Amino acid sequence: MTNFQSTNTVMNKVNAFHSAIRISSVVKGSPIGIGSGFTAHTFREAAFDQHMDPLALVDHYVMTEPTFGPHPHAGLSAVSVLFEDSEGKFHNRDSLGNDFDILPGDLYWLKAGSGAVHDEAPRAGARIHGLQVFVNLPAQYKQDAPVSKHVSAHTMPVIEKEGVRVRVVLGESNQIVGATSPALPMTILDGYLSGNGIFKHDINAGENAWLYAIESDITVETPQGTITLKAGDAVALSNLNHDGVLSIALSCAAFTVPSSITSSKAHFALFSAKPIKEAFVQKGPFIMSNEQEIKQAERNYAAGLFGRLD
Repeated sequence: MTNFQSTNTVMNKVNAFHSAIRISSVVKGSPIGIGSGFTAHTFREAAFDQHMDPLALVDHYVMTEPTFGPHPHAGLSAVSVLFEDSEGKFHNRDSLGNDFDILPGDLYWLKAGSGAVHDEAPRAGARIHGLQVFVNLPAQYKQDAPVSKHVSAHTMPVIEKEGVRVRVVLGESNQIVGATSPALPMTILDGYLSGNGIFKHDINAGENAWLYAIESDITVETPQGTITLKAGDAVALSNLNHDGVLSIALSCAAFTVPSSITSSKAHFALFSAKPIKEAFVQKGPFIMSNEQEIKQAERNYAAGLFGRLD
């Protein structure tokens, strides 16, 4: 009887932990193209069963020509993560007075808050490869004054071991601490796996995580089972257990990268943060709590209240 009760107790703990994990469907990005110099695969929050929160949109893009021109943002953070294989310089300007080049591997975080005007464009001959991310802001911060942060690639710590190279673009992983965001706490990882390399990351209690296979296929081991992501696939996970971390392990998919082929690499990005859990409305570069706030943001921009680019 004692042994039976002990087994039941263990199983109940395991089942309780599994019930505290939610995993979205695997989603493939929708292809988009604008003009002759911008192509992307885009992911939106609605496709991930609310497990992508606080991310609202992610574009995995390549830009070779100026595409958007100066444009407004409000109620969100616009985050640019440049991959190291970008070529050339990415000219960044905004109404906060910033005017400088973002280089391969850099991060730029613009917390637009009440409103800002922004422009990013490749310099002549550049090929910019990265992620453009819209991060929602809680309603109480949507009218904050805009602020920004530039993190240079050479200041980002790197987790490196056999078959693993992961840049801590922002936040923390494996007790390695990088820069902090100017808005809500968030971890952003940019990693490569090869051969038999395995990378483990803990998703903190109450956090969501969004994981994207950029190049080659990867497998994700969770307490609830194994997920295979083909290149171009993304998945979101929620750690609803408020008493502990959710540990996941990432590795190259065996059927895509045999252990004997150590030169092949799988490239992934991982974002993790606590969800906001608030309803929102997105209209282009604005994210607000309701339609009335969207209309007010549009009026404020038209009235010049977002500032201008010098």
